[in-house]
Amino acid sequence: MKASWEKIEKNHGVLTIEVEADQVSVGLDKAFKKVSAKANIPGFRKGKVPRSIFEAKFGVESLYQDALDILLPEAYSQAVKETGINPIDRPEVDVQQMEKGQPLKFTAKVEVKPEVQLGEYKGLEIADTAKEVTTEELEAELTKLQQRHAELIVVEEGQAENGDSTIIDFDGYLDGVAFEGGKGERHALELGSNSFIPGFEDQVVGMGIGDDKDIEVTFPEDYQAEELKGKAVVFKVKLHEIKRKNLPALDDEFAKDVSEFDTLEEFKVDLSKRLAEKNDQTAKRDQENQLVELVAASADVAIPQVMVDAEVELMLNDFANRLKSQGMTLEMYFQFSGQDESVLKAQMSGDAEKRVRNNLVLEAVAKAEGIEVTDEELTEELDKMAQTYKRTIEDIRSILEANGNLESMKLELVVKKTIDFLLANSKVVPASA
Repeated sequence: MKASWEKIEKNHGVLTIEVEADQVSVGLDKAFKKVSAKANIPGFRKGKVPRSIFEAKFGVESLYQDALDILLPEAYSQAVKETGINPIDRPEVDVQQMEKGQPLKFTAKVEVKPEVQLGEYKGLEIADTAKEVTTEELEAELTKLQQRHAELIVVEEGQAENGDSTIIDFDGYLDGVAFEGGKGERHALELGSNSFIPGFEDQVVGMGIGDDKDIEVTFPEDYQAEELKGKAVVFKVKLHEIKRKNLPALDDEFAKDVSEFDTLEEFKVDLSKRLAEKNDQTAKRDQENQLVELVAASADVAIPQVMVDAEVELMLNDFANRLKSQGMTLEMYFQFSGQDESVLKAQMSGDAEKRVRNNLVLEAVAKAEGIEVTDEELTEELDKMAQTYKRTIEDIRSILEANGNLESMKLELVVKKTIDFLLANSKVVPASA
């Protein structure tokens, strides 16, 4: 096979590919086996018709499309490897010659990864954002633990307060007519969670058990349901139940319940250490982000829209998986938020373009510095995954290879090593400087 690459402009070009005549014959043979298995010719069982009779009746040209379906993907993949290009989208193929006994000739218009012109990336100054654990930070963490271990107590008398868990019925009306999706019975609602339309939960505050109330709210202008966008509606609400958190006292007993320590003071010391480690990790991530932003800003690269769109799809899938882990679906999220998929994708587009740019620039730095992942480093990472999932390294490698994710994993490791390289070659200065 012969293949050549001609760059036309920026990150667009044309692959010119020629497949030898004997390979075309092999493709035609495979195509005949496939087509003849379904061919209906009187006097012959399916799959048993002689090639000469088939071609005499239908013509060899009837095999060309199936043969192309067999030959083109393999020839294109081989040409990509031979020319060393990195396609980022499906090619636009133009078959120039397909004939029995002759070479197959075709071109493929291809969009490839853009070239990156690096700016300065060594000796850059970044701010030291490391901070000490404050008393306020420690107290806030203790309050979170109190909230997490609080006991819900049924409120027999009194009024609902912000933070309470309530059970309500609601029935929504637009201009006096009940609207679809506006009705709920025995619905659990935590006041202050902002899970309902803005203003709804604030008006439940102050209601008592058994109370009925008309709550007036206005749907957001970007709400998903067209007929409710920006509309003022009335919800008839009945409050059935109030539960309130009873926070445990911060004492030695609390420390014993939530940790391995016998006293609150011992627990506070340990908690401070863990918060300090968390702050250090946050500071390191912040320094990494500063560096990547600086390096990316100094580089010159045109970002292809197809790469941004692909990154948006990855972000959307990741968001859907996170919702799933919380017992939600994208459809439920769209219903609650009043958005749709196009709005969410538009919101993600800016971050997606930033991610693509940063990754391209980091790949360029890695290439310039000869940063690669060794077999030992890859095996070490696979071993970590094997321990996490209680599988063998061979199992993990096979799964990643089967899903086509092993190369992505290698790229992630290269990016991590590249960021470590940038950190090692940067200057950390006080944040106030």
